[in-house]
Amino acid sequence: MEVTPANLEAMAGYLQQTLSPDTDIRRNAEKFLESVEGNKHYPVLLLHLMDKEGADSHIRVSCAVTFKNYVKRNWRVNEGFTDKIHAEDRDQIKKYIVGLMLKSPEQVQKQLSDAISIIGREDFPKKWPDLLTEMISKFQSGDFNVINGVLRTAHSIFKRYRHEFKSQELWEEIKFVLDNFASTLTELFKATMDLASKHGNDPNILKVVFSSILLICKIFYSLNFQDLPEHFEDNIKVWMDHFLHLLSANNKLLQTDEDEAGLLEQVKSQVCDNVALYAQKYDEEFSPYLPAFVKAIWELLVTTGQEVKYDLLVSNAIQFLASVAERPNYKSLFENTETLANICEKVVVPNMQLREADEELFEDNPEEYMRRDIEGSDVDTRRRAACDLVQALSKSFEGPVIQNFSRYVQALLEEFAKNPGQNWRSKDTAIFLVTSLAAKGQTQKQGVTQTSQLVSITEFFQSHILPDIQSTNVNETPILKADVLKYLMVFRNQLPAPVIQGTVHHLVRFLQADPVVVHTYAASCLERLFMVRQNGVPAITCELVQPMANELMVSLFAAMEKPGSAENEYIMKAVMRTMSLLQEHVLPMMPQLIEGLKAKLILVSKNPSKPHFNHYLFECLCVAVRAACKKLPDSVTAFEEALFQPFTEILQQDVQEFIPYVFQILSLLMEQHSGDIPSTYLALFPHLLAPVLWERPGNIPPLVRLIQAYIEKGSHQIEAEKLNGLLGVFQKLIASKAHDHEGFYLLNYIVEFMPKESLSKYLKQIFVLLFQRLSSSKTTKFIKSLLVFFSLYAIKYSAGSLIEMIEGIQPKMFAMVVERLFIPDLQKVSGHTSKKICAVGVTKILTETDVMVSGELSTLWPRFLQALVGLFELPEDDSVPDDEHFIEIEDTPGYQTSYSQLAFAGRRDHDPLAGFSDDPKVCLAKGLEKMATRCPGRIQPLISSGMEAQAQTFLLQYCQSANVTLS
Repeated sequence: MEVTPANLEAMAGYLQQTLSPDTDIRRNAEKFLESVEGNKHYPVLLLHLMDKEGADSHIRVSCAVTFKNYVKRNWRVNEGFTDKIHAEDRDQIKKYIVGLMLKSPEQVQKQLSDAISIIGREDFPKKWPDLLTEMISKFQSGDFNVINGVLRTAHSIFKRYRHEFKSQELWEEIKFVLDNFASTLTELFKATMDLASKHGNDPNILKVVFSSILLICKIFYSLNFQDLPEHFEDNIKVWMDHFLHLLSANNKLLQTDEDEAGLLEQVKSQVCDNVALYAQKYDEEFSPYLPAFVKAIWELLVTTGQEVKYDLLVSNAIQFLASVAERPNYKSLFENTETLANICEKVVVPNMQLREADEELFEDNPEEYMRRDIEGSDVDTRRRAACDLVQALSKSFEGPVIQNFSRYVQALLEEFAKNPGQNWRSKDTAIFLVTSLAAKGQTQKQGVTQTSQLVSITEFFQSHILPDIQSTNVNETPILKADVLKYLMVFRNQLPAPVIQGTVHHLVRFLQADPVVVHTYAASCLERLFMVRQNGVPAITCELVQPMANELMVSLFAAMEKPGSAENEYIMKAVMRTMSLLQEHVLPMMPQLIEGLKAKLILVSKNPSKPHFNHYLFECLCVAVRAACKKLPDSVTAFEEALFQPFTEILQQDVQEFIPYVFQILSLLMEQHSGDIPSTYLALFPHLLAPVLWERPGNIPPLVRLIQAYIEKGSHQIEAEKLNGLLGVFQKLIASKAHDHEGFYLLNYIVEFMPKESLSKYLKQIFVLLFQRLSSSKTTKFIKSLLVFFSLYAIKYSAGSLIEMIEGIQPKMFAMVVERLFIPDLQKVSGHTSKKICAVGVTKILTETDVMVSGELSTLWPRFLQALVGLFELPEDDSVPDDEHFIEIEDTPGYQTSYSQLAFAGRRDHDPLAGFSDDPKVCLAKGLEKMATRCPGRIQPLISSGMEAQAQTFLLQYCQSANVTLS
């Protein structure tokens, strides 16, 4: 795919088609680009097209987005997967991209900056040491558009330091960056601050310079997050003086009339973040500067208006005060009663009040309102920050704080009582204040976990929350209705069970409310109440819900027909939880439920856009299959008739997001059949072995499970030629560090269920592949899986067969396997079933083959026996060598259809030794007795001379339990 005018023109044509409103044209163009992205020079062609003079701007932007997504998908090469980017192209990209990014228009520059960040995550600094030098050299240009491009890229590379786990590799990278970049950054900061003051009357220059200051402040945060670098400690005065100056900056030219935060607000917000970081982590070095910042930020808070554009600034400023208030060293700043009253009056209450902008959000963007309100993603809102400040102050001054705020709560409730229709906002603020005061510990899963003893949650509920829940008009004052439902959700574990039970029928009514937030909160509240357990007993039982089950289900599905809720994840989750609670009592409604779920599946598969909704939809299908087939096993055919048509379309249309779910449900359906595999499933089997399906990491776990179901149910139905394809899949998986365990899952099933005569001609090649992988890439995970496989093989085909197979590959090799794998690593095997397989398999190897106690193997025999006693008696050895790092699918940068396990599709744990009821320790003792009879005079001397005393004591106990004496 050479870089020629013809190819550039063709590429531009396909990119134009990807923007087409016609779905078929768009899909075909996307498929074509995906099919050629493995070609040499493909990414370089994209870069040249972006750089081409005269190319349309929308084509260049589309090209930049395509390139970024290509890099996201392919730059990291997962173990066992082929590298889709040619080495020459990788070098070309790294030489070309920085210069191209800096001279490109802003929309293209942002995409390329992201691409550099993705490449940098993998290659910087070891495989791309010149990146930093090249970027720093661009600072000399004096062109602030170039400088900002460099700073934007540096920020995108360094910001991961904020959330990376500490490691030697991370320290080395940060040190490399600091050594090369820190002093340059400080000098650039000083220079830009000077320019900002010199050009205070030039709006164009000011905007560019403040863009630089904002990026510099963000980079400062990233470079200081892990630890306080020596350079910044030495220059702390320079940075803090400038930060203080920025907090008081008020240049009219930078002020905006828009709702969006302007540069000035963004810079001040970032400064608040930076000094909060120092207050939390480096208080010894920061303490001389703290009083000045507390004063400056207090001034900022009491002079900043209620406009939306100041939200981030105000929330970060309040978060700074909260982080200071939490520190015992700074307690004296807040203990004065007047100070607490001022904070309450001037900071907390004003920022907890509902504003017109919040009401507009409730109506116009309910999803965003809910995301902030109940999902815990309201970290940057004024309300959340004010709540955090209240809780921070309560840690040291709980009594005075609650006393102070209680007066406000009382006043707000009195205000509401005067004119409920007009003054409902007062009650809204009161409820939020009470929630902030009462909740001391909270998690997303459990709601509030710790409460203040000074606030009566149940009393407030009965007096001020329950009347609104009992209200007959579900559409009246909708924000207040949402507030009371949220209160019930938040304090569900603190309210008595009878109180919770009494709300359920009211919540079903609220599902009929028109406002999206209200019917969504009702659904979410039901879902969470169904999970409440008090003293280990469910607060809401199936018996309680059963009489209203039909009304509840009809209302839930009707709510999804309301505008704005067609793909409402909270409602679908409530459907799932209700079905799970009702179990077989859902059967009378099953035909309607399946029709409703099928209709949703067909709808969303055309354009999957709500991952959580889709996940709960598939969970509902799993619950339905399990509940129905448990009671009526033959009902599996009804599900197949309903689901095979949409499933076939999903597979044919290659809806990547849904394919892993389809495989899981097919597994679940097949597992419900007794007897042979139906022909419809058999027809699908060859397609499941197609290599393209196994290229996507997200497909691998559900595909392996599906193929295991085929092997378990129909090993005699799988023809010999299909076995070849199956072993090809095993070979691919075993080569990957990330997926080798999946390869062993397949292999263990093949050995357990496939007829040996079908398998015999492949067995030696399987062992050769395993030993090749062992020698090329030995990991703890692989060794554990290998030991389980060897043990299963010994159980299935005999210990002698295992030894013969390994010796057939290389003479004396079994001795090496025992000495280098079994003895040092047997204790690392984890999991009840795996340990049991190893215990029984190793017992067979030790006691059923006389060759183990003769010749060279006899010297290893007592140590091998001791390793088995260690497996029984010693704690599991979970140590992993320092240099081992398994790439997780979720770590892959960019979009990969990752595997989402369906909880209700979970399979039973398969135990190949389910019929084996004897205690493995007793088994060992009896096996040793038989061996001692066959080899008189050999066993006891080996035990006495080769095993440690403690291991011998344990072995004696096993023999006594089995009534065995070893002569």
